Parts: sequence; structure tokens; C-alpha cells
Amino acid sequence: MSETSGPGPGKPIPERPVTIGPMPATPTAFDSPTTTSFPEFAQRADYSLLESLHADPQATVDGDDHRPRQVFSGHYVPVTPTAIPAPEYVAHSQILFQELGLSDGLAQDDRFRRLFSGDISVARGPMRPVGWATGYALSIYGTEYIQQCPFGTGNGYGDGRAISVFEGLFNGNRWEMQLKGGGPTPYCRGADGRAVLRSSVREFLAQEFMHALGVPTSRSLTLYMSRSETVRRPWYSPHSRSFDPDILVDNPAAITTRVAPSFLRVGQLELFARRARSVAHPGALNELQVIVQHLIERNYRPEIDAGLPFSEQVVELARLFRQRLTTLVANWIRVGYCQGNFNSDNCAAGGYTLDYGPFGFCELFDPRFQPWTGGGEHFSFFNQPVAAEANFQMFWAALRLLLAGNMEALMRLDQIRDGFTEAMGQEIEAMWARKLGLLSYDAELVNELLELLVLSKVDYTIFFRKLSGLPEQLSALKESFYQPSSGQLDGRWSHWLQRWRDRISASGDVEATSEAMKRVNPKYTWREWLVAPAYQQAGQGDSSLIKELQQVFSHPYDEQTAELETRYDRLKPQDFFNAGGVSHYSCSS
Repeated sequence: MSETSGPGPGKPIPERPVTIGPMPATPTAFDSPTTTSFPEFAQRADYSLLESLHADPQATVDGDDHRPRQVFSGHYVPVTPTAIPAPEYVAHSQILFQELGLSDGLAQDDRFRRLFSGDISVARGPMRPVGWATGYALSIYGTEYIQQCPFGTGNGYGDGRAISVFEGLFNGNRWEMQLKGGGPTPYCRGADGRAVLRSSVREFLAQEFMHALGVPTSRSLTLYMSRSETVRRPWYSPHSRSFDPDILVDNPAAITTRVAPSFLRVGQLELFARRARSVAHPGALNELQVIVQHLIERNYRPEIDAGLPFSEQVVELARLFRQRLTTLVANWIRVGYCQGNFNSDNCAAGGYTLDYGPFGFCELFDPRFQPWTGGGEHFSFFNQPVAAEANFQMFWAALRLLLAGNMEALMRLDQIRDGFTEAMGQEIEAMWARKLGLLSYDAELVNELLELLVLSKVDYTIFFRKLSGLPEQLSALKESFYQPSSGQLDGRWSHWLQRWRDRISASGDVEATSEAMKRVNPKYTWREWLVAPAYQQAGQGDSSLIKELQQVFSHPYDEQTAELETRYDRLKPQDFFNAGGVSHYSCSS
């Protein structure tokens, strides 16, 4: 495939994006239709990360390593999670359990619940009795930062409350399981290592929602909470219109387990590249090479021939990551998702969505949509392609160190980097063509539409779903408008609608086009004002709304019951605009 190949004007456009799955692995004797007990679950353990990468040589053997300190070398630190007391079941993903071959009953199993609420003492061979946390670097739009490190060196920045506790093989695929809120690690920067129920519910629901939308993502396994342990965080008072949190709130502590083929980040490669450039220690360059080799094994081996020279594998890795990253960001815009804080440390090197912290979904269409109060316009909805390119720049810069002296390989790697903008543009154009049911991209038609969406204050999801019905009259689309329109603006809309319908009619099967658009434009989206009651009620022991949201979010393209449609397919009420904790929020998780 050439560097600029892929969907573009005049090329066939797939109806749905391809979801990046886990790393295939050789099936073992332990593979079975359903895992029903914790001992059976334990037998699926297979720790490629711990066996392939290097531990911090200054780490403890038993994982009792919970205070901030500098980590100068090694790919990971062995660390034990800190269990939340008296953990209560809140939810699990039945869909992921089924994919992994796990019985739903496991979510209520005592040892399973204890493990995924932070008590790793239940581990039995071949499981490991400790978890692991990783360090990484931070760059924002290509600028390296060390200010977030408490030591001012960059050696104390990494997984402050994310601890992986299991890696194993399920139905021939390799998955890593990581506790979010599992207690402090050496990278905790003095924080408590906990996550509140609010943010845990959001991440739990969002990951499975994105998967159902067809967007590559980490996944959600379980969610447990504790009434016995609370953590205090800044948040918003009821009906607050404040931009920043205005009160301190005690929240139940919770642990959600997220699952991915790996949790390797661009920021990790960047950390080892920084050390290699400065010769921070004699093995720095080797550590970079080892983690890149591990990334290929974990996330790219089916697509990269192991028989190729390593330099060829590195170049192919860059090409594949560029393809995945550009496709990912185009899909984010397709479904209205805004990452909010798309730094290099929040960018999965496997090319899927990772870290559901200050994220949001665009309701009232605004290219500058940014729900996180600390994000700024540089991480806004339509700026995500630019942020992605900056992250790819750091990825590319790290790989260049491994090709020193190989001028031919460096030239090809640089060409991949230089082609990022064009590749990203092609993916974005193909995405807009899919959303509009067009055989090829029409810049004039798309640009005028975006202007009309802003002028008419349109709900992004409702509009495109209504459009998927191929309406003949503007009145059908006005159901997605947040304010009345008339006169000249209506005239522009009618003219645009007719031009668009003419393009659709000329393309052939109108009914098939409508169905294809409905598989691209979801009927249901994430609306924070409908999610907030779910985590609020969960804090009182009522998880019924979480279960209802799981049902709605698991089939976002489908027509659902009239009751659910009335509740979830509607415009945002005026009271929730500019509402603290709903229309905008801090990263107080």
C-alpha cells in the first residue's frame, strides 16, 4: 500500500469503520467455551509484558512501592494495588464478558470481585502476586514538558493510579487488564491514587459505548465501589453556573477495570527516546528498542512480518500507526467525540481511544467544542486532527533514533511523517462523504453544511440521523435545531438540501444510501445531562440507570423502544447549557 492510499475522493468508501481488535495469540490448552470459576480464569494468565520488558532495578520485589519517587530506568515498576474496603458490585460488561468467554456470574464471584477491586492477594499461579505501573513522558503539541513531574526531571511522571493486574489469553487473543483508581504508585505525585464513582461510571459506560459505535477503544470489564472509603474532590454545587468547581465533595471510591490489547502509549516511547538522546544511562537506547519491539508484538504483529529486518519493521510500524491514528480521529469527529486532553501520554500507540478523563460528546454543534475546563481550544473538537499530528511527530521522532545510520530507512520514515497531513485529510474527507451518503467528497457541499450547522445551532447527532432519512422538506431537519430559523437562512437550507438530494439521487439506490447512512450516523449519543443521574443514583446504591444506559449505548444505531427514544433521543434542555458538571467540568476524578 502506498503512503497516500486509502479512502478519498472517487474511491470506494466503507460503510463502517474497522475496529482494531486485540493481539492474536496461539491458542492454549486452557481455551474453553466459558470460564465459570476464578481458578479457571487464573489459568489464562500469560504475562508477555513482564517477561519481555525490564523492571525498574530499584523497585521492590513485593510491589510495596506506593510513594512518589524518581524512576530512572526500566519499563515498569512492580506495584501492588490498594484494595477498596467492602467492595460492592456496580456493573460489568456482559458484551465483553461474552467476547472473553467469561461467565456473567464471575462478576459476583468473591475472588474475582476482590481482584478487580484491588486485592491482588487472591492471585494464584500462574497469576503474578503483584501488578505493574509504567512511566511515560508528556508533550503537548510537540512541546516537551517536565513541569508535571514533582521532581522537575520527567522521571516521576506516569501511571499515578492505573495499575495493571492481569495479562492473559482469551479465545486466542491477548488482553491486559488495568485497575483505574487502584491506589498510589511511585508516579502518584503525592495524590491518593483513587478514582471517584462519578468518573468511574463515565469511563465504564463510555468505553463500551465507543466500541458499539465502531470506534477503536479500550474496553470496560467491571466496576466496583466502596461505601466505606470516600475521597474528596473539587466539584460543582447543584445548579452551579461556575466555570471552575466551586465546592469540595466527598465521593465513594471506585475501581473500574479497563481492558486493552496493551496500554502502551506514545508517551512511553517518548520517555525512552528522551533518555536515549541524553544518554541518561548506558542501556537507554536498548530500552527504547525493546519497548518498540514489544509494541510490534502486542499490537501489530499480524500486520508486520516477523521475518523482516528490524529497520523494516520500524518503518512499517510508523505507516500502520499513521493509518490507525488518522482513521481513529476521523471516527471521533464522525460520532461527535472530543478527547479533551489529547497529549502524547493519552495517545495509545496501538491506535485506539485511551484515557476517558476529560472527554465529552458534542451536542450543540460547535467546531470549538471542548468540555474540559483545562483543555483550551487547542484540544477542541475540530482541532483533534492537528493534535493527532503533533502526537505522531513525537512517535516518529522516537523511532528515528532506532534507524540511525540507515539512510534509506530514515528517508522512508520521514516520508511517512511528511505525508501525515494528506493522510489525515483523506480520512476526514472520506468520513464526511460517509456521513452524507456520497460516493465521493464534495468540499463545497460539506463546507456550506458546516456553516449552516453553526448558524442554526443544530444538534450534531439528531441532525445527521434525520438527514439519514433523506428528507425532502426542511421541516424534518428543523427538529434538530436549538433555535427557530426562517427567511434567508431557510432559503439557504432548502437550496443546500436540494443540491444534496440531487447528488444522492444521481448515485443510484436511494434506499440503500439511507440505510448506509444510518449505519454511520448513530441515533443515540452520550448526553452528559442523562448520564449524571446514573452516577448520582449509583452512589445511593441504585444502578438501574447504569443498566439502562448500557442497553441504549450497546445499540446506538438501532431504533429502540418508544420509551427509550422519548428519554434519550432529544435536544438538550436549556437548563443544562452552561451548567457546571454537565456542559463543562474539571478533571476532578
